[in-house]
Amino acid sequence: MTILQDKQNKIEQLREMGIELYPSFSAKEHVKRNRCSAVAMMKPEDAGLSMAICGRIVRFNNKGAITFIHIEDEYGKAQVVFKKANFSEEQYRLFKEKLIERDDFIYVTGTFFITNSGEKSLDATSFELLAKSHQPLPVIKEVVSEDNAVKQYGEFNDKEERFRQRYADLAVNDEVRRRFKLRARVISHIRSFLDIKMGMIEVETPILQPVYGGAAARPFTTHHNQLNQNMFLRISFELYLKRLLVGGFDSVYEIGRDFRNEGVSYKHNPEFTMLEFYKAYANLYDCMDIVEEMLKNIIWAIFFPKYEFDYQEHHLDFTTFNRITMRDAILEKTGIDVYQYQQTIVVLLALQNKGLSVPIKDMEQDYGKTVLDIFEHFVEKDLIQPTFVYEYPKSVSPFAKDAKREGYVERFELFIAGMEFGNAFTELNDPDIQEARFREMAALYKNGEDEETPFDEDYLNAMRYGMPPNTGFGMGIDRLMMLLTNQSSIKEVILYPHLKS
Repeated sequence: MTILQDKQNKIEQLREMGIELYPSFSAKEHVKRNRCSAVAMMKPEDAGLSMAICGRIVRFNNKGAITFIHIEDEYGKAQVVFKKANFSEEQYRLFKEKLIERDDFIYVTGTFFITNSGEKSLDATSFELLAKSHQPLPVIKEVVSEDNAVKQYGEFNDKEERFRQRYADLAVNDEVRRRFKLRARVISHIRSFLDIKMGMIEVETPILQPVYGGAAARPFTTHHNQLNQNMFLRISFELYLKRLLVGGFDSVYEIGRDFRNEGVSYKHNPEFTMLEFYKAYANLYDCMDIVEEMLKNIIWAIFFPKYEFDYQEHHLDFTTFNRITMRDAILEKTGIDVYQYQQTIVVLLALQNKGLSVPIKDMEQDYGKTVLDIFEHFVEKDLIQPTFVYEYPKSVSPFAKDAKREGYVERFELFIAGMEFGNAFTELNDPDIQEARFREMAALYKNGEDEETPFDEDYLNAMRYGMPPNTGFGMGIDRLMMLLTNQSSIKEVILYPHLKS
């Protein structure tokens, strides 16, 4: 007999006994429910105290006249002892014959006591089956390492299967549950910092947009039947958030989902969570200060009392954030001063003379894009400690104000552990210059390319009413969580990552 057949037989027996397998239930109608973790918090002098807990059975051990089970809820585990003497023959049969078993949900009342072996437990006096499992969860074995860290191993070790059945992964893996609790905590810290410390207002902007923009990415497209209009899932919040500065808000932010119809990798997912904020009467360097303080607040709260932690093979120290121009970063790595050149072919020859090369297919491509390609190829992977790289080529930054250096703008990206974690500008607020930038970008990229930036007439119309000087910042929450939970794949920090069918 297979395990599934055995499960089905038990389900039929329970139904024949008249036991409801999936009752409607509220602990308030019985005794106030305690968290399972409350049992472990009891003291010897609490012996005899009445308690009630609910949860999933994660361990089952029948020893004839006594049955030991462990019940788990979101907050922890508790041992419950069922003694045959406390129940009728029919009631205890459910445990003796394992009609109630591992993976079932159960409600138990009883009194607190400490077993002869010293384990804090609940002496069961009543119970109710809340949900019967039809198939067993994967078996996970806990192993305590030399440093007393609990690691989990078992048959559920195929990553793709874990991602496809995240519900099972969460049910059997404490560490995964802790990871997503931390994610919620981090987002809460971000909101608290921006709400209270910075006085910003959280807003919501459209996910379905008639014109996508604010980033260089290929969108997902859909169709609005009632309006008979093609729409796009947003790739950024930027242009809608900056419209609100025109409307009189000084500083706004949004935490939500963006959608980019592009490649999937260990650090990219087509659907991802972003934070973006925009602050009037501030510039790029003010933005660096805000982002640095925000991240330090988060790290202090998580890794108290330190601003440092390990990520993969790196030890990261957030005590100080480095700041360097893109030109200086490239110069340090290659010996090439990109300010001296204005053409792709010329700078590539200069690199070749130093025995260096960068994979560029189009030798006539825009020079600013070439500078970015050189930076990404030679510099980015070695930016391990928190580093703001600023002053980017104008042609790859259509929404940023000009820097003092001609052909460059006031833009920064934040890099940590060789990955990009945030993007910011001193935002362009001159509608005439913005219109010219839109037209330049339209001419620069062929229709349908990932980097295409559509012309947004309504956004220009908003700017023409007058937009205050401002700075804006965007950061991917998923990639931040990779860092804070020491994960090498973005799929580990997204509850339901996209997978190929």
